[in-house]
Amino acid sequence: MFRAAADLGAAGVTLIQYRNKSGNARQMLDNARELKLLLGNSVKLTMNDRADLALVAGFDGVHVGQDDLSPEGAHKIIGDTIWLGVSTHNSEQVRVADQTSADYIAVGPVFATGSKVNPDPIIGLEGVLRARELTRKPLVAIGGITRANCRSVIEAGADSVAVISDLLREPGKSAEAFLRILG
Repeated sequence: MFRAAADLGAAGVTLIQYRNKSGNARQMLDNARELKLLLGNSVKLTMNDRADLALVAGFDGVHVGQDDLSPEGAHKIIGDTIWLGVSTHNSEQVRVADQTSADYIAVGPVFATGSKVNPDPIIGLEGVLRARELTRKPLVAIGGITRANCRSVIEAGADSVAVISDLLREPGKSAEAFLRILG
């Protein structure tokens, strides 16, 4: 994990999310602090689900899902010191998220994804287009994003993309290719 994060940072990635769905709080905090130490301020770091750990680790943001703390609940922990993102999976969730204190909205899965055991229904490029019509907040597309389809997601209205699987084999080289395509 740490080597991949260093490779991504060296390649020019500007934001990395630390996501650990099964770790205990102590291990997650230790890992988060190690990532912060390793990357310093060269990469923005966001914590998935855990507003408390994001704050303690000195991360730049926290990202919550539909079954996590509400954006308002997360802001009670983090205050206005770090930014907050929220995951959405359909137009109604985008509408609701747009009315919250979230700083950005993630929408997806745009395409089929293998990184979740029980993924939400695919929204396709049409879902990204609809989400863009519903919010002026920054929109992050997620789910099955690859070098082959990332440009189409941006053209559909996303401001940025979140990628997992297409970075796993060679994080640095893959990230450089993404940045060239999206550049």
